[in-house]
Amino acid sequence: MKLLVLSDSHGDVRSMVRAVERERPDMIVHLGDCWRDGERLNQQFPAIPFSQVPGNCDFRPEEPAERLLFLEDRRVLICHGHTYGVKSSLLRAGLAAEEQNLDLFLFGHTHRPLVDRRGKTLFLNPGSIGRGCPPYYGVVTIAEGKLDGTIVPAE
Repeated sequence: MKLLVLSDSHGDVRSMVRAVERERPDMIVHLGDCWRDGERLNQQFPAIPFSQVPGNCDFRPEEPAERLLFLEDRRVLICHGHTYGVKSSLLRAGLAAEEQNLDLFLFGHTHRPLVDRRGKTLFLNPGSIGRGCPPYYGVVTIAEGKLDGTIVPAE
């Protein structure tokens, strides 16, 4: 399984479309900061399973701030990251990962890409695919019992 992880698009749907065309993922996850961008991307690729959460710039009080996904036999938490204070540290995220027995913790918010394994949990922040920063996205693969994550420059 190949998962395309996007965050902090801030209006740049075109870069996300290029990432989908380049990677041909089995699933797309958008981690917030611009909910409408995620909706537009999903409309362009309706056959690809899609999940998203709102970011701190999205006014979506009716949407959960995080979602627990089950991908193959893996427990995956997706969130924007602001509710875990990820700009300061991964302490709260790490505690949540341990409490929820997570295999993968996906977050954005900082605009800085990160791949870090702590214990059994892989933490991945795809960085920002939006304007104003060097654009990046993340790719997570689950194959032959292994879970791996990489950061890819969008341009």
